[in-house]
Amino acid sequence: MTEMVYGSVPVQSGDPVLPRWWRTVDRITLVAVLALFGIGTLLALAASPPLASKNGLEAFYYVKRQGVYSVLALTVLLVTSMMSPDAVRRFGTVGFALAFVALIALPLFGTDFGKGATRWYSLGFMAVQPSEFLKPMFVALVAWFIAAAHQLNGPPGRMISLWLTMIVVGFLVMQPDFGQAGLILFTWGVMYFIGGASILLLMALAGLTLFAGTFAYANSEHFARRIDGFLSPDIDPRTQLGYATNAIQEGGFFGVGVGEGTVKWSLPDAHTDFIIAVAAEEFGLVLVLIIILLYMTVTVRSLLRLIRERDMYARLAGAGLTCLFAMQAFINLGVAVRILPAKGMTLPFISYGGSSLLASALTMGMLLALTRTRPQGEIGDHLLGRGRGHG
Repeated sequence: MTEMVYGSVPVQSGDPVLPRWWRTVDRITLVAVLALFGIGTLLALAASPPLASKNGLEAFYYVKRQGVYSVLALTVLLVTSMMSPDAVRRFGTVGFALAFVALIALPLFGTDFGKGATRWYSLGFMAVQPSEFLKPMFVALVAWFIAAAHQLNGPPGRMISLWLTMIVVGFLVMQPDFGQAGLILFTWGVMYFIGGASILLLMALAGLTLFAGTFAYANSEHFARRIDGFLSPDIDPRTQLGYATNAIQEGGFFGVGVGEGTVKWSLPDAHTDFIIAVAAEEFGLVLVLIIILLYMTVTVRSLLRLIRERDMYARLAGAGLTCLFAMQAFINLGVAVRILPAKGMTLPFISYGGSSLLASALTMGMLLALTRTRPQGEIGDHLLGRGRGHG
């Protein structure tokens, strides 16, 4: 039987799918993700009972729902991580089309749940946020366009990716969802830079983004209110940022004790956008540092594996998904400690919610698929756009 080499791991070409996946997947990253899943379940136990009480439900109603979402998300993550890069590209293309249609239809069929931005579909048993699913699919599709531009006689993929990015950002801004729009722009910029960026174009886009932010501040009450709150030297203790700041200070190094925290009874979004405040208050700085270390592990491990990747598509899509995952975590944590303005962004694998958990599972599953070790082929083939290296 012919033997192929996946990095330093010999894999028999006739191996069953599961043994081959186990030998080639980044197990350290996988363990870090499973740890985040576990911490998310722990914090759901801490943060969701007050929400259930407010809604007249039994104490662990939302914990059980999160458990169902977690099982489904783990299944999605594992199945997605077994894909080849070609399958990731095809999946991303179809997924982007579906998510984009859902995004366009939000003004007609969506709801804002009283939060001032129409971002969700209410399905009764759960709320679905199309932008959460759009992000990983967008990365998979845009990476294909940029990679195609490197092929001999390839299409103008960079320009197509730019126009597609502007269209997606435009629809997000109309919700308004400036946080997700900024995240999409940042992720596209990373992939464009890796794919051979024009510095002048990036500088022009940075200037355009600054102008757009100034325009939004002058014309959007929702945007201006958040920026003013961030720039204010004083924190209103009755706001979400005020409650979160107090909770983090009260937690200290080891927390006030499991179930002893009070912020979850005051913060409307304690189980989602400000879940880290609950972690800091009840479990202290120790758990917060563990969470940050896990995110750093996933990010650094993935980038190190992608450095060795010769396939242009896998490298671009993998880098985009890594930065998407890391930047979303950074934004959520940054808002909680007031180094960034409030953006309404969940913490991957930690925040409560089906959309957030499933979208995070899709993102990480696709990333694990792209960072699996596999035959790399000859470097000359890749430079000429011939080598695919897809296993």
